[in-house]
Amino acid sequence: MKNKLIPYLVKRFLRFDKDQPFIFLSAMLAFLGISLGVMVLIIAMALMNGFDGEFKKKLTIMNYPLTVLPKFYGATNEDLLTELQAKFPDLKFSPYVQSAVMARSGSKLEGGYIFGVNFEDEAKVNNIVAKAIESANIGKFDVLVGKSLKDEFDLYINDKLMYIFTNAEPGGLTVTPRIKRFDVKGVFDSGLTAYDKAYSYTSLESMQKLLRIPSNQYDGIHIFSSNPHEDIKRIQEVLPPNASVKGWWQDNVNFFAALELEKVSLFIVLMLIILIAAINIISSLLMTVMNRRSDIALLMSLGTTRGEIKKIFLYLGIVIGISGILAGVVFGFSGLWILSTFDIVSLPKDVYPTTTLPLDLSPKDFFMIITGAFVIVIASSYYPAKKASEVDILTVLRNE
Repeated sequence: MKNKLIPYLVKRFLRFDKDQPFIFLSAMLAFLGISLGVMVLIIAMALMNGFDGEFKKKLTIMNYPLTVLPKFYGATNEDLLTELQAKFPDLKFSPYVQSAVMARSGSKLEGGYIFGVNFEDEAKVNNIVAKAIESANIGKFDVLVGKSLKDEFDLYINDKLMYIFTNAEPGGLTVTPRIKRFDVKGVFDSGLTAYDKAYSYTSLESMQKLLRIPSNQYDGIHIFSSNPHEDIKRIQEVLPPNASVKGWWQDNVNFFAALELEKVSLFIVLMLIILIAAINIISSLLMTVMNRRSDIALLMSLGTTRGEIKKIFLYLGIVIGISGILAGVVFGFSGLWILSTFDIVSLPKDVYPTTTLPLDLSPKDFFMIITGAFVIVIASSYYPAKKASEVDILTVLRNE
């Protein structure tokens, strides 16, 4: 009989009471507040993870997963490239020569870098370049430019584009910068304006000739790896002392640290919504306890233990909280489905790496949301349940 008493009383106390409508209203507000908090947290965490993933994806491509760099001139050469290709057949390699340049078109100038690459190898490590050269045949002293630079300079295919190199060459009694005109043969679009303005690509042979670098010498070797955090360790073990390897994330540590801090801050702030809703659970349960003092005293006089009374009100708060959490999960996933299915929000492509909302809710974040909400619900239910179990039977029955 006692096993059925607790569920029965929980159901009864959850019913709408015409004499005390504010108790039911407070419980409903707590339910809605927890639902809203969980829903907002799910959507917000999915958005944060989505943008984080998009930025990582773009930066991985344009910064390359791994890059072998020389510690002094001539350290990265054809011999090292051949050795790495033989030892790591599962990885893709693309040697390059680069130079800081100023691109000039009319009176407009834009600073950046020009890379000399073997386009056949580069297409294996950079799918942005691979897509751009599908319809372009880039030969000697031809160039592949970013969409942002093309739009800024109003360039068309086969237009001439001047590059002013930082390398200087003697000219009479003065030293003048090295200048070369390239033919624009293709355009790439990475989705990141800064890279589309700053990066240009030409043939490896062109750059080696312009910079007077031997054909077997490189400024570095770009490497494509699907698991760069593990492969960097493998490569470090076989590199000679005069070369080093760098991961794409090492140039963006502060950026992703800021994103992670923003994500944690957002999680804490939005969790406060659930905490505020939990206050309604406390007030609702306390009002129920005050309203049911005579019922509690009667139950205790009939043999119900204080532990069972505590369980009744603890379960009452848990039912309200769990119902709110489940409803929030349903609303949250419904919101994710709507946002991912319908083009409700369109993002400016020149600001963000994608024009649609990227959504990616990780199991870890989902577990943290549910766990955090459940802990708040338990904590907010405990105090009213404890107060209910401390009702003085004699005082209540005497006053009644």
